Amino acid sequence: MQSYLFGDALAGILRNAEFDFDVYKAEKPEDVVDMSRYLLPYAVLMEVTSFGPRLLDERMKIRDLLRRQNPDCKIVLIVDENAEEKLARRVKQAKKDGLIDQFIYGSISAAYLAAVMDTL
Repeated sequence: MQSYLFGDALAGILRNAEFDFDVYKAEKPEDVVDMSRYLLPYAVLMEVTSFGPRLLDERMKIRDLLRRQNPDCKIVLIVDENAEEKLARRVKQAKKDGLIDQFIYGSISAAYLAAVMDTL
């Protein structure tokens, strides 16, 4: 996540949800693939912004690497649909095209985020 505070808050929400999530945070985008080699995650949640290193194209590269080592891993992208309208449309299209498993707008509630992650 771009903001450490936002990322920490999301991790806390998922850890404290009624669902049984093990949550791990990657410090840098490139750490996602390395961590996934030994964690074999069920799902990976990544933020997308209009500036690096959280560009949609960069996230798609990470998705490709993750899918090679763990084809069943669900890819979920979170985007701020208010500040990043064009990008939000591109992320939504990625879902329609089957490139990602789910997308989430940054304006949703914590309970809804946890429920969406649980339904993957």
